Amino acid sequence: MQLRSLRNAVDCERTSLARYFSTGSGSSAVKENGVEKRIGGARFSQYKQPGKELETFKVSLGGVNGSSTCRRMLINRAPSAVTGLNGSLSCGRVASARSFSSSADLPPHQEIGMPSLSPTMTEGNIAKWIKKEGDKVSPGEVLCEVETDKATVEMECMEEGYLAKIVQGDGAKEIKVGEVICVTVEEEGDIEKFKDYKPSAADAPAAPSESKATPEPAAPKVEEKVPAKAPEPKAPKAGKASRSGDRIFASPLARKLAEDNNVQLSSVKGTGPDGRILKADIEDYLAKGGKSESFAASGLDYTDIPNAQIRKVTANRLLASKQTIPHYYLTVDTRVDKLIKLRGELNPLQEASGGKKISINDLVIKAAALALRKVPECNSSWMNDFIRQYHNVNINVAVQTEHGLFVPVVRDADKKGLGTIGEEVKQLAQRARDNSLKPQDYEGGTFTVSNLGGPFGIKQFCAIINPPQSAILAIGSAEKRVIPGSADGQYEFGSYMSVTMSCDHRVIDGAIGAEFLKAFKGYIENPTTMLL
Repeated sequence: MQLRSLRNAVDCERTSLARYFSTGSGSSAVKENGVEKRIGGARFSQYKQPGKELETFKVSLGGVNGSSTCRRMLINRAPSAVTGLNGSLSCGRVASARSFSSSADLPPHQEIGMPSLSPTMTEGNIAKWIKKEGDKVSPGEVLCEVETDKATVEMECMEEGYLAKIVQGDGAKEIKVGEVICVTVEEEGDIEKFKDYKPSAADAPAAPSESKATPEPAAPKVEEKVPAKAPEPKAPKAGKASRSGDRIFASPLARKLAEDNNVQLSSVKGTGPDGRILKADIEDYLAKGGKSESFAASGLDYTDIPNAQIRKVTANRLLASKQTIPHYYLTVDTRVDKLIKLRGELNPLQEASGGKKISINDLVIKAAALALRKVPECNSSWMNDFIRQYHNVNINVAVQTEHGLFVPVVRDADKKGLGTIGEEVKQLAQRARDNSLKPQDYEGGTFTVSNLGGPFGIKQFCAIINPPQSAILAIGSAEKRVIPGSADGQYEFGSYMSVTMSCDHRVIDGAIGAEFLKAFKGYIENPTTMLL
């Protein structure tokens, strides 16, 4: 980093420049004329370690009278050297939590980017800002509500200061992780200086790797070798797809996606090298209603409904699951007369004790959890080089809401009572409908149960596996059937429920899946064994 003038680095004429060099973010205390000042970085108390003493050292800047005494923690320190005002500041690895402007008009400030609030999150939306520009913020206070790929999550402030500028306002959509959403400052008087602030292009998140299929240095090398071709105009990146005769250049993924969606490549603008059509170009074309043009020609009346973030992510994950996981299905019919009878006996006891009623789905979750404990091979994930078998039995429960499909998790379901499971499921389902689930409410599941029987009367269906899990249980409705009685010529009625298990054949062999369903059926048809 080159320091050209003192005034471009600091706000006063006589001062010192000190930075905290470590693999993490931090700051330095600078003592000048008996006054201690804090320069840069966030206040991270976790860097204070017992037994770590402060090292005192001198920093001299050429052209400045006097010197300053600085203190720094001896934690993962990288070698550093300050050669003078017009020299260079070098270090091995420097990370600063605070961004410094190269202009004297902008004081020290912090650019806060869109955080990654879940493992699968790549972009998010701003639901609404709780704090307004000019408000004072303190650690732990909620800045805004962020709509992630799973739920709406409150984003908390990590430092004390003032909210100087909101870059992405209420309702901002498809903000990439790391993209600047607001700016904070330490001094209230600095707020006005950020009235017209705009983040620099360098702060923008990196472009997708697919657009870098051809290395950038390749083009200049070709021009050096064949200078005669240098004046020839190249097709712009955002121009029409490049063609050689009747050929359209497109990546294999883009061709496959276009074929699946009946998109003519000639109508898509390529953004790759030399106008090459990439997968992202097809996705953008479809997102902007590219397919609707063909429908409009037929005179159809329609309404385009925007997709919420969770629906986009659910669609991508389920598509990837179907394309990459070798599904197979096992179905079994279980008699539920004893299960219904046990539920009828337990619910009056629940009501008498002030608890909520136990549902058939609660009993199914408990039976599935106990069956997983008995057949742990089904409580596993495919990890390419190995199979990870979980020791916790965490059951995700599919909940349909107006915002999309949520799968909150009941942790350690095999160790919990029916009343506890029922209470948790009802609370999680309500939070899902209110779109207020937190990451800990849906992350960490090892198996999923989806029930379309009780609420909708679906007799039987095949569910799609929820990655990285290896199985999902689809519960159908119970129906009465006429079955042979105990004596010849006699018949009786019995209630049967169809259950279909979708399995990942990489993890669960057919015999293992059948063993799980056998154990599950045993618990359903003899439910008192679940209470032992």
